[in-house]
Amino acid sequence: MTSVALTIAGSDSGGGAGIQADLKTFQELGTFGTSALTAVTAQNTMGVHAVQPIETDIVTAQIEAVLNDFSVGAAKTGMLFSAEIIEAVATTLSRYPVFPLVIDPVMIAKGGASLLRHTAIAALKERLLPLASLLTPNIPEAEVLVGMPIKTMKDMESAANRLLEMGTDAVLLKGGHREDTLFAEDLFMSASGEQFLMKSLRINTKDTHGTGCTFAAAITAELAKGVPMADAVLAAKHFIHAAIADGISLGKGHGPTNHAALRLRGKEQRKDVELIGKN
Repeated sequence: MTSVALTIAGSDSGGGAGIQADLKTFQELGTFGTSALTAVTAQNTMGVHAVQPIETDIVTAQIEAVLNDFSVGAAKTGMLFSAEIIEAVATTLSRYPVFPLVIDPVMIAKGGASLLRHTAIAALKERLLPLASLLTPNIPEAEVLVGMPIKTMKDMESAANRLLEMGTDAVLLKGGHREDTLFAEDLFMSASGEQFLMKSLRINTKDTHGTGCTFAAAITAELAKGVPMADAVLAAKHFIHAAIADGISLGKGHGPTNHAALRLRGKEQRKDVELIGKN
């Protein structure tokens, strides 16, 4: 049976992030991708030049059209932009049978443009996080959500615990923005007490456009196939590490990650990610 995943996110006209990145990732990982568009952006490797949010009734209609017809195994959210869109997404999803939901709290584009209105942060925490199976913030996003600076691994653990208290089942706090280490360290913690760290060498590249979208989409694709959460997170870490390492130098700014990298490598067993604390 073909697995199906749903992405609820914005469009990136440059093709490196948003639903374009999500659908490429779903396809690479053998999952049929469906989508509900929340916003259209005029975007390229140099930044976001314009944003047009989609009317909430159209957002709702897209989600309903997918869920009324397909057996969706997992879904993710990306750019949601406004409190009104968040409310529409949360209300619509809550009317359907529960499936794994990955929340990527997209706030700032690679070029610095805001992709989430400040007034929407409360709605994200109050309406969407309680529905989440997994929350995947980077450090700047987590700092906004918990209201504390995150500089060390101890800070990451404290922030992850605060995020769990907001209602999500699990947190993957991505540590790539930390400046006190040569490694990219991603911390996984769940409400059930599971905790582990994924550690890989930091890759020195500017071609990182769409990394957050791609990472969350890879997790979603694995969950849609029935893979347990912790295993899905680890598989996605290998996927995104290869995608960044073999990034594509396109455009004049931050080029996109290479969604085909792991497949082109032959899906070989790699030693690029160290797993600490997982049984």
